Amino acid sequence: MTIAVGDRLPDVKLVKATAEGPEQVQSSDYFKDKTVALFCVPGAFTPTCSAKHLPGYVEKADELKAKGVDEIVATAVNDAFVLGAWNQAAGSQDITMLADGNGDFAKATGLDADFSGFGMGQRAQRYSMLVEDGVVKQLNVEAPGDFSVSSAEHMLGQM
Repeated sequence: MTIAVGDRLPDVKLVKATAEGPEQVQSSDYFKDKTVALFCVPGAFTPTCSAKHLPGYVEKADELKAKGVDEIVATAVNDAFVLGAWNQAAGSQDITMLADGNGDFAKATGLDADFSGFGMGQRAQRYSMLVEDGVVKQLNVEAPGDFSVSSAEHMLGQM
């Protein structure tokens, strides 16, 4: 079953990409007591993700924070090293990268996807969500191949 507005995020391990190296975090602890703009991409360094998705959140970071977002988090079914390199190449210090290397978060939310036809294996769908104290307040899941409702601009319009 797919996660929905009003649901609590699943409690799984994620890996935060930091300057000191990967740091394991528990999702239930990580999202506790804060408002998070979370967006998910099928893969770091992929065309739409790198040209539009991540840059939109970098560009709109101050506006999101002005509307009450404590942290902007990007996740993907990639390892923390890849997400860290992606953030260094195209992101900013305003974006926290949480790696879902094994796809546990994607599966637990029901937002996993099979990208085997593109040689990418099991990944996650493209989506965004606004999370308050671990509870989903907004959920925006893209149709396959689309990029509109998971953008930073769309999220700002919902706040």
